[in-house]
Formats: sequence, structure tokens, C-alpha cells
Amino acid sequence: MTLDQIILFTLFFLVFVGLLWGRWRYDLVAFTALIIALLLQVVPTDMAFSGFGHPATIIVALVLVVSRGLTNSGAVDLITRSVIDQSRSIGMHITILGGIGGILSAFMNNVAALAMLMPVDIQAAQKSGRTPGQTLMPLSFATILGGLVTLIGTPPNIIIASIRETTLGEPFKMFDFAPVGIIAAIVGITYVATIGWRLIPEQSRKKNATSELAELEGYIADLVVADDSKAIGQKVKDLDTIAEENDCYVLGLARRGNRLPGRARNEEIKAGDHLIIEASPEAINALVGALGLKFQSQTASKKALSGDVILSEAVVTRESRLAGRTAMQSKLLARYGVSLLGISRQGKAIRTQVRKTELEPGDILLLLGTPESVEDVIGRMGFLPLADRQLPVTQYDRAWLAIGVFAAALIAASLGWIYLPVALAVVAIAFVFTDIVPLRELYDTIEWPVVVLLGSMIPLGAALETSGGTELIVNGLAAATNGMPAWVALTLLMAVTMTLSDVLNNTATAIVAAPVAIGLANQMGVNPDPFLMAVAIAASCAFLTPIGHKNNMLILGPGGYSFSDYWRMGLPLEIIIVAVSVPAILVFWPL
Repeated sequence: MTLDQIILFTLFFLVFVGLLWGRWRYDLVAFTALIIALLLQVVPTDMAFSGFGHPATIIVALVLVVSRGLTNSGAVDLITRSVIDQSRSIGMHITILGGIGGILSAFMNNVAALAMLMPVDIQAAQKSGRTPGQTLMPLSFATILGGLVTLIGTPPNIIIASIRETTLGEPFKMFDFAPVGIIAAIVGITYVATIGWRLIPEQSRKKNATSELAELEGYIADLVVADDSKAIGQKVKDLDTIAEENDCYVLGLARRGNRLPGRARNEEIKAGDHLIIEASPEAINALVGALGLKFQSQTASKKALSGDVILSEAVVTRESRLAGRTAMQSKLLARYGVSLLGISRQGKAIRTQVRKTELEPGDILLLLGTPESVEDVIGRMGFLPLADRQLPVTQYDRAWLAIGVFAAALIAASLGWIYLPVALAVVAIAFVFTDIVPLRELYDTIEWPVVVLLGSMIPLGAALETSGGTELIVNGLAAATNGMPAWVALTLLMAVTMTLSDVLNNTATAIVAAPVAIGLANQMGVNPDPFLMAVAIAASCAFLTPIGHKNNMLILGPGGYSFSDYWRMGLPLEIIIVAVSVPAILVFWPL
């Protein structure tokens, strides 16, 4: 090996160790490696920050903005509102919600899709008298599988397409991933809905971590009856059924600024009236969409909380700045005005000395503060919101506008009329100008650690290829499959990539594995596209550990899972994905 190859392999080894160790966040590890490579001159100076302007990096950032817009507009809620039915069996519930999650994940960030569907799943579990641990892991796996279907469904697909453009002159198109991705997703979701959920250990299925959070007092909301509201013409008492379905309680009615006597049960509701509702924040938000109401003002607690103070739940991730630290050490209250009220840890609630408890990945935090301060802390600390408790977020009247703009952009990009990053940029701009994504949320929406990771790893991956390091890996894989059919090498490549993705960031895995796939195909004298597709599928399918994919980490605490629970359902799923994907790849992408 040359000196440059030795340096680069050492850097990649240290990056992998750093990612596995988890002591420092992955973006810091990757950026440090890039700077060291520049100082040691194994990455040319003119390529130093080329990764930050790479199409893959831009697309990932824009997809996050678009995902926020689809969430804010209520477009997702239009799809999920009628999903909850306590009479359904677990298998049918997983099939329906998992199918919706898979479809959403094909067109928006899969972490955002899971974050939107988790409260729906937890609410369904509570109404059915079962625990979320029975269904959250299947839902997480379904949203991961849905991302396999399109170019924008998951970052590895975006990276694979960009590397193909750089190497072969043309990227994969929006739905090039669909033939294989749809088959893998359908088979995978069928497995988790019929067999997979039964493989979750009994003790984990009986845990109800979310119920052990502090009991939240109901909020009082003053909701305006819009001109096109479904409540118009009904009596207040007629709303009992739909209010109960959305876990709300109608306290009374106000008209022309005056509260009507009692609860006004027999009063007919008119446009412009004000319904007085008591419920949790997410329940009030759901009722707004169900009845076509509007918010009059911010909610206020029944207790001494001011109107602009909210309670919010968030999950500690492996990359969070608070992982391994306490709230007291970080001075959350003094610096940010946010108080940590409670912690739930894999089914075991922590109620004493909360501020002095060292936080762990997967912990559920109950935070108290203003909407701005809570949002700021969630972003700064690298938390994932378990449920959005800021009521005036969803804008149901703009749902179809958001869907229409997004669909038009996808069609234009798919037909080759507009370059995909430009199409997504148009959607993002439209969402900002129509206030679907408020300007103050725009930059907070982008997951900057992922952007830094991509911007840092892309030059390192290019340097490994130009130095001949990729060729050394290719030669090793070729030697291991010498004399065997090409499909054996394809299967081996998938297995190796999938194993790496289970313990590393899937984005980093794709950056390293894609050039290897092209080199292996070239050495065998076959079409490189099947090998790139194999990497795309394998890099996204991380089901053995909670650290392989953010979705798996997001459900760790709420589901009450342990680290070892994942491989029990995940290992058969990974084997199934390889078994169905290899033949599908060979059919749709012949060697």
C-alpha cells in the first residue's frame, strides 16, 4: 500500500471507531477526519469543502424542509386521521399503519414520518388496552423500508445516485429504485405485520414506557368555529362522540364575547362561535382538524402556567449533546429557560433527582418551557421530538396546497423537465412564501449534523477512490468470490454493507460502499447498476441494533425495548430482504 492509502485507511478506521464509540457526535468525528486529511495532504485543498456543495448534500437538506412543510400543513394528518380503530387486530393495525408509514417515507424523510406516526400508534395502543412495545418496532421498520422506493426516500439512495452520476455520467432517476424497493418493502412489511411483531420478547411487549411519564393536566383551548366547520348546525351535545374519539372534553360555548350559561348543551353552533375545549395539546390539535376549527389564542394550563408555556416530550439520541450528562451540568434552565420535569427509561420512570440523572440514548424527556425555548433546546441538544405539543403548528387549510406543490415538483423532476434539487428548492421556497414553513423554522428544520457528515465524508470517499484504496477493497472481495457466479458477489456485497450499516451511520456506509460496488462490477466485467442497487438497499436496511438507524433509536425508550430486542425481529428481516432483493435486482437490473 502507498502512504496515502495507509493514511486514508487509518482515518476511515478511526472514523468507524469514533462512530461506534459514540462519545462524540458523528458530524464532529467526520469533520475532524476531513481536516486531518487536508493537513496530511491526502485530500487536495481545492476539494476540501466540495462535499458541502455536492448535489446529495443539497437534496438531503431540501428534503428535510419539504418534510416539515408536509407536516405543518396537516397533509400527513389527512392520511392518518381515520387510522385509529381499537377493534382491529395487532396484525391488521401494523399492516395499515405500517403501509401508510412506508408510503410517507417514500416521499419524505423517514425519521419525520415515524415521528408523525408514533403518537398515532401510541394513542391506538392506549385505546386498545395494549402496550406500544408491540407495534412501535414494526412501525419503525416499515418506515425504513418505505424509504427504499424513491430517490428521496433515504439519504443512501441520494448518495448512490450522485456517485453514479460522477462515475458513469448519469444519476438514477426518481423512481429507478421503485421496482426493487417496492418488492422489498411489501415483503418486509408483510413479515413485520404477520410474524415479526411476535418475535419481540414478551417482557418488552408488556412494558408501557409512555404511560409512566408524568400525568399531564388538561389544557383549555378557545377554538373558533370556522365558516366551513362541520360543527355548524349541530348542538353542543352532538359533539360528544367526535370529542371523545379525539380525547377532548367540551366545556361550553361562547358567542360574541360572552360565555353562554352552563355548558350550553342544547345550543346550536354557529359560524364565529367559540368552543371551549379541555384536552391534551395533541388531542386539541386533532379536534381542530376533525371539525374544521381554528385557534383563537394560545392555550393555558389549568394551573399557574402562563399561556406561552408548553410541555413537550423528546427522545435522547446517541448523538445528543446531553447523552452521558445531566440537565444540571448543561444548565438547561439557566441558559435556555427550559426545565426537565421527568425522564422515562425503557419502561422505568425516574422521578427523583431528575436534574442530577445522567441521561442515556433512548430516554424520554418531559420538558417545560416556552415554545421557542423548547424548540431551541431540542435542536441544540440533538433531541428528537416524540410528539409536537405546540398547538398552532398544523395548518389544515393548506394541506392540499402543500400536497399539490410537492406532487407537481415530483412529476416535473421525474419527467426530466426540472433538475431534482431545483424542483425541491422550488417546493421549499413555495412553502416558505406561503408560510407553511415559517422563516424562523427554515434553518432549524435542516439537520445540520447530517449535512456536515455528508460534506466531510464525500471528499474522503473521493480521496480513497483516487488513491487506489477502493481498488484494494474490490480486489479483496473479488478474490473471495473468484470463480463464483456474479450473483454470489452481489449477495456478499449486500451482506457486508448491511452489517456495516447496522453499527455505523447509513450515510457513511453508502459513501464507502458505492465506489466499491462500481469497482467490483468493473473488475468482473458486468453492469455496475445491480451492484449499486444492492448497496442502496443494504445501506438503508439496518434492523439489528438501535444505533443503526435513527428510527430505531427513536422508539427505544417509548417502546420500552432493550438493545438485544432488535436483532430478534431484525435478523430474519435482513435475511428476507437479501433473499428477495438479489433476484429482483437481477430481473430489473440485469448483469
